[in-house]
Amino acid sequence: MIENINKKNEEKMKSCLNNLKKKLNKIRTGRASTSLIEDLVVDYYGVPTFLYKIANISVESSHILKINIFDHSIISKIEKAISLSNLGITPNIKGNEIRLILPSLTEERRKNLIKIIRNEGENSRIAIRNVRRDANEQVKKLLKNKLITEDKEKKLQENIQKQTNDNIKKISFILSEKEKELMNF
Repeated sequence: MIENINKKNEEKMKSCLNNLKKKLNKIRTGRASTSLIEDLVVDYYGVPTFLYKIANISVESSHILKINIFDHSIISKIEKAISLSNLGITPNIKGNEIRLILPSLTEERRKNLIKIIRNEGENSRIAIRNVRRDANEQVKKLLKNKLITEDKEKKLQENIQKQTNDNIKKISFILSEKEKELMNF
């Protein structure tokens, strides 16, 4: 039971970190990356479908993404999804291919993206702390039901706090790396 609390706590915290990484991968840093557009939702014959399922997305160069579309009839719908995506990219269409030329980021846009990155980081820290709170409540219930001793409760809470501190440090590291990537490109 005690190991179960520790294990679930660690899994939930790891999930918070993975969610942060996913969100940060979608933030454009000036370098072309397929993760910028692969999760765009396109209306594919009335069914909302991810772009990566209906087209081949590749990086042509550091500033160009290339999309090879399997079904030429939906090019206009893909173009519309890209235009509505808030990425600030205008699609160039040539046959069954769409090229996305990523403009260089302005200093103002970089600072705005850093604010977004820091906000996502703070949301992840809050999520980690919520996981800690839930785990501590479980430990207190065990103590209240006399399934563990007070010493064991203290030890468990210390372990939970250590996991929390470690994961918050990881978040800070991930954020600083993303900020460096954004400012140095």
